[in-house]
Amino acid sequence: MQVFELKGEVRSDLGKKATKALRVEEKVPCVLYGGEANVHFAVMERDLKKLLYTPNVYLVKLMLDGKPYDAVMREIQFHPVTDRVLHIDFYQTADDKPVVIEVPVRTEGFAEGVQAGGKLVLVSRKLKVKSLPKDMPDELVLNVEKLGVGKSIKVKDLDFPHIEIVNAKSVVVAQVKLTRAARAAQSEAK
Repeated sequence: MQVFELKGEVRSDLGKKATKALRVEEKVPCVLYGGEANVHFAVMERDLKKLLYTPNVYLVKLMLDGKPYDAVMREIQFHPVTDRVLHIDFYQTADDKPVVIEVPVRTEGFAEGVQAGGKLVLVSRKLKVKSLPKDMPDELVLNVEKLGVGKSIKVKDLDFPHIEIVNAKSVVVAQVKLTRAARAAQSEAK
């Protein structure tokens, strides 16, 4: 799993007025949960761009007033009109404690169903994965070479070492749909 380093400063002033003042300074108020006590801190808005606007999943190394913390992002709140980041919740991780994170899914291979005229559809672009931080993958890679027309890959069909997929077992991850052109060709052949 990739690591992203983020520096912040612990804040003692809490509430609407203090939070509004932070946002005027282009800082984002944040909270770190999961440790002995919750830590309220602020980070610069520009430092978050590479963390937020990417399909990658990161383990965040927070440096708050010189003290290091390992964490993952849990929730982000955006302004409804301007899309500026209003608030971020982080969750502190430990090496011996499993974490649940949404991990991107990527397909590889040329599906048999696509060769027969179907269309490959990636239904679930991210899946919730439970694992220790050291075993967390950057992405889940699905081999779709043996996927025929009308067939699908569900969560129950997936098996990855050292990780557990938390999504419901019946959730479809990828499928090959029959296209209109292929359907028309089949009906003409009959």
